[in-house]
Amino acid sequence: MKLLFLLTSLVLFFSCSGEPEIGDDMLDGEFIIDSSLVNPGNYLLSAAYPTPTQEQKNTPLIIAAHGYTATTFEWLDFRNYLNQSGDVLISQVLLGGHGTSYKDFKSSSWQNWQSSIKLEYDKLVTLGYENISLAGSSTGGALIIDLLARNYFSQQAINEVFLIDPIVIASNKILSLAGIVGPLIGYIDTEKDGDEVKYWYRYRPQETLQELNNLINIIRHSLEDGIDLQKGTRLKVYKSERDEVADPVSAVLIYKGIRHFDKSRADIQMVDSDIHVFTNILLENNLSQKDHTNKDNSFADMQSRCLEK
Repeated sequence: MKLLFLLTSLVLFFSCSGEPEIGDDMLDGEFIIDSSLVNPGNYLLSAAYPTPTQEQKNTPLIIAAHGYTATTFEWLDFRNYLNQSGDVLISQVLLGGHGTSYKDFKSSSWQNWQSSIKLEYDKLVTLGYENISLAGSSTGGALIIDLLARNYFSQQAINEVFLIDPIVIASNKILSLAGIVGPLIGYIDTEKDGDEVKYWYRYRPQETLQELNNLINIIRHSLEDGIDLQKGTRLKVYKSERDEVADPVSAVLIYKGIRHFDKSRADIQMVDSDIHVFTNILLENNLSQKDHTNKDNSFADMQSRCLEK
């Protein structure tokens, strides 16, 4: 009986087989791509200011990484917020394998996704930028945690690390079985519609679900082993209390697993929200004033922390 229930649940989770029917109005198709691929200077600081002034080199900046199936759109609202004052710069990276087509996404690995974060950091350091912070939403946060565990930022320490609803434990526990049943099913249909299909993949290939599962398993083990941050690096997690994608226990594992240079714990802020990536609500309907306040308060806090150094 338990096996029958499990298999039924898996069929519901991996709901489709074969190849999806993709429309021309969808990011999954061949005609819509992420705008950063057309105008990188509007998104990446390395492209916008390849010969920065000393003032620009000293200005705090944030490399912002979006989540699984998303695009740079996920951080657009934060860019608009920071542009009002201009005292903190932002570089929105497009995760590798994202923003082009279902075919490209299907063939990508989590290492491919991560590569754009590494590339932009390397370029900015080479160009002389001296005040670099990171922000990652959902899977973007998981990719950043992996880089911290591998001490990737040893060339120049990161100042602030902001994680918005990072996924370490998936709310849907069936994700862990993607490698077993996924090949039999093919993909899942998220049933996104309207403008959402221009900025997120509607269809999730089982191959990428396996990659996501591999990634979160790796960072969970890294957190169990313990991650020590470099001197001068601070980390803060902003986590929705009710999240259908990233289990709130993810914040607990990060709190237990990451220590600052002085051995203090990471800062965890639980947010009264049921929205996954509560800072990205441009296309959300039926929002409350609390939802707007949650977003605005987190943006203000991130900006303030960057300006403290």
